[in-house]
Amino acid sequence: MYDYFLGGKDNYQADRDAAEKALQEFPAVRVTARTNREFMRHATRYLAGQGIRQFLDIGTGIPTAPNLHQVAQELAPESRVVYVDNDPLVLSHARALLTSTEEGATAYVEADAGDPAAILSSPELLDTLDLSQPVAVSLMALLHFVPGDVHEIVRKLMEPLAPGSYLAISHVTTDFDDSPADPDGMMRLLQVYIDRGIPVSPRPKAEVERLFDGLELVEPGIEVIHRWRNPGIEHPRSHDKKVSLYGGVGKKL
Repeated sequence: MYDYFLGGKDNYQADRDAAEKALQEFPAVRVTARTNREFMRHATRYLAGQGIRQFLDIGTGIPTAPNLHQVAQELAPESRVVYVDNDPLVLSHARALLTSTEEGATAYVEADAGDPAAILSSPELLDTLDLSQPVAVSLMALLHFVPGDVHEIVRKLMEPLAPGSYLAISHVTTDFDDSPADPDGMMRLLQVYIDRGIPVSPRPKAEVERLFDGLELVEPGIEVIHRWRNPGIEHPRSHDKKVSLYGGVGKKL
């Protein structure tokens, strides 16, 4: 569905049917998806600018260019990137994720976001990243789909990483819905997922901020993703509701 919203071609009839239903319920969903993709690029460029050369992207999804490694390696060709997803369909498309620069490296791990230990101990990751050096963990539009205690999952991901590592998150919210039954609200979109057996847990701003406990939040902290470090760009407040995703970046000291 995400690929379909982004205008990609790697999707299936069931995806397209569900995506069209989602568009009926929340017509701005293409804006949401494209803004999230831009936030990934924006955050990755920021992290590369801070000297980060190792990236762990969890919940990769079917590749849609530009992928994270393309963004990072454009600025720093020596960047090393590991992608993680638990969907076998993503594995079948992983070749598109493994086209690294000669100076850098990419790898793919088939694992579940709910099992940080399996991710961090995977041979593919350990052959690609040096965990004694800083790593940026990217969790874009993922944690609202992950069952269980996501705060503990994030803690376990970050705990073994070196000081100077970063965490970048985008997360869906219903903070901008006017009511639970808002006809233009994000909850109408999320219900499409829920009706198809995909649990979704939107979180308010304070809960998203809690995901960064123990980390130093980069200014401006938790913000609607199109407002994160975009000085001089004015968005109407009505746009916040169309996006309905919070984002932030935090540093491990």
